[in-house]
Amino acid sequence: MFNHLLGLELLATAVLVLDRARVLLYLNPAAENMFGLSNSLTTGMTLDAIFINAQPLHAALDYAVTHNASFTEHDLSLETVSKRVLVSGTVSPLDSHEMGYMLEFHAMDQQLKIARDERMLLQQQANRELIRNLAHEIKNPLGGIRGAAQLLEHELPKETREYTQVIIHESDRLQSLMDRLLTPHRMPQIGAVNIIEVLERVRSLVLAETPRGLLIKRDYDTSIPEITGDREQLIQATLNIVRNAVQALHGKGEIILRTRIARQVTLTMKRHPLAVETQIIDNGPGIPEAIREHIFYPLVSAREGGSGLGLTLAQTFIHQHNGTIEVNSQPGRTCFTLLLPLAHPDNKRHLHDKKS
Repeated sequence: MFNHLLGLELLATAVLVLDRARVLLYLNPAAENMFGLSNSLTTGMTLDAIFINAQPLHAALDYAVTHNASFTEHDLSLETVSKRVLVSGTVSPLDSHEMGYMLEFHAMDQQLKIARDERMLLQQQANRELIRNLAHEIKNPLGGIRGAAQLLEHELPKETREYTQVIIHESDRLQSLMDRLLTPHRMPQIGAVNIIEVLERVRSLVLAETPRGLLIKRDYDTSIPEITGDREQLIQATLNIVRNAVQALHGKGEIILRTRIARQVTLTMKRHPLAVETQIIDNGPGIPEAIREHIFYPLVSAREGGSGLGLTLAQTFIHQHNGTIEVNSQPGRTCFTLLLPLAHPDNKRHLHDKKS
């Protein structure tokens, strides 16, 4: 067993390894520092003996065992006799006779998280206002351009009408784009939504428009219940992200669509006991570092000729559903994580209360 644990010594991530009876087998140095514990003194102790309230960890372990899959718990408060820390934790079953589970923890600073959420809300408001203004400014002269082209078409010789048709068709295309830009400002059409059906719809659309060579894998937790929301908006938000991944891969590579349950998450400054976590992962080159912090801003794009509006719209739609969207990117792996609260009696009212 010791050989299996050697690599954990150097990790900056706090790691606990348990046997199948949930007794501690190993605590790496990062975990010793995080929780104020000693590996030699705590080895052989149960979770309940190590943590003052281990129930959230037991719940996460139960879920991982039932579904034989990793499970992530957000905003988890853990307390030992020495320290109390706010962490994000992932529980993973291990395929080993000696070791049963691996628990990985990342420390979270509550004040930094609150400040980040506040900045995100301000950014989303600025994004929506900029999009609204752009759409209105462009939409007004478009009608005049199209009308002038129609008048010219009747005055010019037939052989030149193909040019006026180009103007008319392009005006219609821009008009359609402006309508889509203004779409986030309508009230969501609320109903029960199955997130897996949303992902399957997106998957079929992308595969239909992409040449062979792209692999889209599914990794769904099929036990996830329905959420409350606007199905079309959620499809569009997810589609924008997946299309971005396809463009980054140039149609050749791998995309993973993953769903999980997340517990105890804070979304738009409100605590939720349960949320649906959707991840869209690709093995492309990653988002350039120069724009990584601004990827959700309007007109910011890693692709030459890109409008830079797809991710902005996706963020707007997800925010209208009281959710959050984040990205972690490095060469070879880019992961967009969408968190949406599970349906509860108040959700419908909250969504209807959202103003454009």
